[in-house]
Amino acid sequence: MDEAPDGLEIPQGRIAKPRNSVSILLTRDGKNGIEVLLAHRISTLRAFADFWSLPGGGIKDFDHDAAIKIEILPDLDNDWPGTFAAILRETAEEVGLAIGESTVERVSMPLRHSIMEDPSKWVAAVNSRSIPTSHQQISHIGTRTTPPFAPLRFCNQFMHTHLPPGSPDPELLDVGSEFDALVWMSPENAILSWESGEMLTAPPIVTLLRDVANSLKENNQDIVAAINQLSSAPPSGEHRIELAPGVECIPIRTQTLPPATHTNCFILGERGGKRIIVDPAARTEEGLAYLARRITELTNDGGEIIATVFTHRHQDHIGDLAQLKRIYQAPIWATKETFDSLPTIESKTILQQDDVISLDGPSGTTNWTVHLTPGHCPGHICLATNRYVVSGDLAVMVGTILVPSSDGDMDDYIDSLRRIRSLNSTMLFPAHGPFTHQPAKLLDRYISHREGRHARVLEALNRGITKIEDIANHAYADTPDAHPMLKVDQTLSHLRSHERAGRIHKTTDGWKING
Repeated sequence: MDEAPDGLEIPQGRIAKPRNSVSILLTRDGKNGIEVLLAHRISTLRAFADFWSLPGGGIKDFDHDAAIKIEILPDLDNDWPGTFAAILRETAEEVGLAIGESTVERVSMPLRHSIMEDPSKWVAAVNSRSIPTSHQQISHIGTRTTPPFAPLRFCNQFMHTHLPPGSPDPELLDVGSEFDALVWMSPENAILSWESGEMLTAPPIVTLLRDVANSLKENNQDIVAAINQLSSAPPSGEHRIELAPGVECIPIRTQTLPPATHTNCFILGERGGKRIIVDPAARTEEGLAYLARRITELTNDGGEIIATVFTHRHQDHIGDLAQLKRIYQAPIWATKETFDSLPTIESKTILQQDDVISLDGPSGTTNWTVHLTPGHCPGHICLATNRYVVSGDLAVMVGTILVPSSDGDMDDYIDSLRRIRSLNSTMLFPAHGPFTHQPAKLLDRYISHREGRHARVLEALNRGITKIEDIANHAYADTPDAHPMLKVDQTLSHLRSHERAGRIHKTTDGWKING
């Protein structure tokens, strides 16, 4: 790892094991065709706040036990009884609908609150026949697993039920719901809302909506035929990870700073249009094969790769160039500092501040502007539209960013953070870990944190502390568990930045304030 101090061995991060979960796509006959139910997650949730989602949740041990106690799922194998029990319970609790063998009935608000407080109340309600419960109307239409870069992952089973005519409307909980709005819309309109930026939703739901919309189209809008088609061979496994319109992520396993486990390679641009590949870091046989499969799909949809862009020169961002050339042919675009660390490149473009990369697509042209953002590394860049920013190693949601004492610059890094913060982007896509739809919050936290540490280093010198180990202990008093070598190296980065700015100097006795 380039940014780690010499002598420090960085272990490979551990990929989180997916938890089992289930959600349900409810459909109905709308005035203008088939509609799907989407639920808006409240803004105070820790995960996927403000996203449009589906009813559902984690599959618990209780659900497997419940399936046995209520004896309604005797003909299913493996873990399916618990899976169906979980989604039947969640649907009753979250949107107030009890799915029976041929009908769907209202669940009273008091019972829903009782189920929230004690899930066994659902079993009692079913056994007493207070509410109907059956899996007969429910179909399994897909399985998706959260990308491996996420610290919390789920293997989610997508289920489906079409509400019979006369069914009650779904209803929000009056108190304690994780949703604050429910809306019906066609799958096509849901996708259009997501593409226009009006609706946030997670990549698996984007994929599911596309699958349902395509199946409906192929079956002349016949929901029964469309669902039979999907349930006969439920889509699962590898799929496009669309984080936003024109932003596809390819997480590639790399030797990077834990807790990160992957480097996010991005394909920018619309399907069927011009595309750029950002940070294809693949070096292993597995990583190269994965990248090759995604590139094949890109070319199959009529896309044209116009360039490979590297955000900076660290090796967990730059793949095996010889092998990449075998997968696809494209010139390399990067800053001079990045090219200085690469072998001779025949077809290249040196990127400068405010260069614009125009990507033409079926719906128009998207312009990505180059922003030079040194600090973490000389020649580091971010790419930004009027809505999005691809941030490289400027900021991440999970873990931290090192500013190496060898070639980093803390003042430059803080300035880079401030300049990207001023863009007021709506989404930020980092090189490691999950993305965020609250870039301002993330960048403000980074700026405050780094400026505070920068100030504490000067504070240590003002107190007469001169030795770097003691300065580090003072500056990192709020994080006593920080790795000793990283703590000292980051402190040295602060000191050298202060020295370049003329604030301090180094003597034979240690570091001291100027004047």
